[in-house]
Formats: sequence, structure tokens, C-alpha cells
Amino acid sequence: MSRFWSPLVRSLVPYVPGEQPKDRQFIKLNTNENPHGPSPRAIEAIRAATGDGLRLYPDPVAGDLRAAVAESFGLTPAHVFAGNGSDEVLAHAFNAFFGGGGEVLFADVTYSFYPTYCTLYGLPHRLIPLDADFGCDVGLYRGPCAGIVIANPNAPTGIPLGLAAIESVLRANPDVVVIVDEAYVDFGCESAAGLIAAHDNLLVVQTFSKSRSMAGLRVGLALGQPHLIEGLVRVKDSFNSYPLGRLALAGALAAWQDRDWFDRTRAQVMADREAMAEGLRAQGFTVLPSAANFVFAHHPGMAAEAILAGLRERGILVRHFRQERICDWLRISVGTSAECAALLAATGAILAGGAVG
Repeated sequence: MSRFWSPLVRSLVPYVPGEQPKDRQFIKLNTNENPHGPSPRAIEAIRAATGDGLRLYPDPVAGDLRAAVAESFGLTPAHVFAGNGSDEVLAHAFNAFFGGGGEVLFADVTYSFYPTYCTLYGLPHRLIPLDADFGCDVGLYRGPCAGIVIANPNAPTGIPLGLAAIESVLRANPDVVVIVDEAYVDFGCESAAGLIAAHDNLLVVQTFSKSRSMAGLRVGLALGQPHLIEGLVRVKDSFNSYPLGRLALAGALAAWQDRDWFDRTRAQVMADREAMAEGLRAQGFTVLPSAANFVFAHHPGMAAEAILAGLRERGILVRHFRQERICDWLRISVGTSAECAALLAATGAILAGGAVG
């Protein structure tokens, strides 16, 4: 531990991303990357933007992208914020809206970056327990607090909430910002963006990393009433006025406009998700209902760590969390149809005690 670290840095427990191996080839079902690749139109737009213009700073307000997103949701550009991935957008939101005193509320089993943001910004937080089936009791999200974060669908469980449940949280907490983190919303969940006009405390956060296959480009969005967007802009412009480069802006705009590619690839992911979940259940796994591009699975006859190790030996990576409530569960990203079939063949062999091929 460095003697030059501040007390805050000493206290941080950073988020740990999924393994990105470089020593051998794996079927990577551990980081929820989209297996189908970005829109060809996005790739072409990125190529076209690669030239002498890179010597110039990009548009600091991401005007064209925000206008396109706003039109899709029946909003104005003043309702849209663009940042360097949804993680950065979320970090700015925690910084902008949750420092007024009291605790930030989020689920005890959810995206593990939320407590990291709280530690970084000195924000106390309180975990709201999911029920025995990992469902969310929205009635627990009430009373004095500094703000609320709900991932919908939740991660790593994949379980969605309906808009009526989201709206009940908004109505019960009109004086604090409620962030709805919709990183996986396009795989079978309904966006809360339609509630923005009626609720001035709602901030919806989305990403291009999942349903638009652009995790390597780092583009995220926030949708909310203009006073919330202005707060995010104030934080951004006190941190980095140019979070999105020219290539990211060009690619993201083209990806957003290519609705056909978006719909076809996400439909394929959802179909492969259901087939993989059915196959795992046939092998004795408990698989939670998922509206994301992954499934959350547990086998009563074998420890998750043993299955994890067996899959790795067979060249397949999945995600395991050591958190107490979920230490015997695995999060498995949806790959291509062939990759999902390989996963099922491997889990079948592991459960049967088969040797590594």
C-alpha cells in the first residue's frame, strides 16, 4: 500500500470487472458482451470519421447523438445527456444528486459498482434486501433517504420490474432522485423513459455496450427532465468537457439510427437466452427468469465454484460472485447459438463427471 495514498484511496474497494484473458482463447460468457457485433453502419461511420478531423476536439455536447436519442423517446435534446459509458454517467449522477444527506438506497444483490461510487464520493448507503426468490419489494424503498438506484432488469439476477412498480417508487420518494439503470433494458424489459414527463425526480441511464454491441467504444446516456441533465453537465464540465471522442460519436449515432440491426440482433440474443435457460433447466439447474442478455443459474447438486472451474478447463468463462447470498450461483452471458450449445455440452459433461476433452 503506497504511503502517498490519501485516506480515501486507502478505503476504496474498487469494482472488479470480468476476466479478460490474453493467454488463451476462451468462449467468453462472463462479461455480458453482445456476440453479434456492432451495426455495419456504425463500423462504416467510424471508418469515415477516421482522418484529419481527429486533430480537432469532438463536439463537447454530443449534439447530433442527443438529438437522435431524444427524437426516439419523444423528448428534446435538453432531456438527454451523453457520457463515456453508463458507468461514467452513473458516477456523475451519484456525485450530482446524492450528496444532500441521508443514505442512498439500492438492492443487496445488484450491480456492485453502486457501493464503490458511494465510497468514492463519501455517500452513506443502505442495502434493501431482495426476497428469497431475488424479487424486489418496492414497498421497502420509502422513507427518508438521499436517493435511490434500481437496476431494471436487475444485475446479476436478470429479473425485471414493471413500470407500475417503478412509478410507485417515484411517487413514494418525490423529493430525491431515483435512478433507473437500464443497461439491459432492450432484452425484454420496458424502459421507464416514458415516465420522465410526469416525474421530475427520474433519471434513466442506458448504454450502447450491450444491445448495440459497442462495449469497446464506451458510450452511455442519461434521460431526465432538463434540470437533472443540467446537473450532470455541470459535473461533466468540471471533470472532462470532451468525454466522447469523434469516433465514438460517429459510431454511436449510426448504431442508434440502425434500428433494423438493433432489433434483429437483440431478438436473436433473446431467443438464444431462452434456449440456453431451457437447456440448463433440463440439466437440473435453477434458472431465474431473465430480461437481460444473461441468465443467473444454480445447480443444487454441485457447487458453483466447481462448475466454474470445470467450464474454465473446457475453455468457457462465466461469472461467479463471492457475495454470501449468491456465492452458489453463476451468471452466464448469452453467446452465439453455437457458444450456447457448447456451454450446455460442457455443463452436461461436468455434471456427469466427464473428462475434459
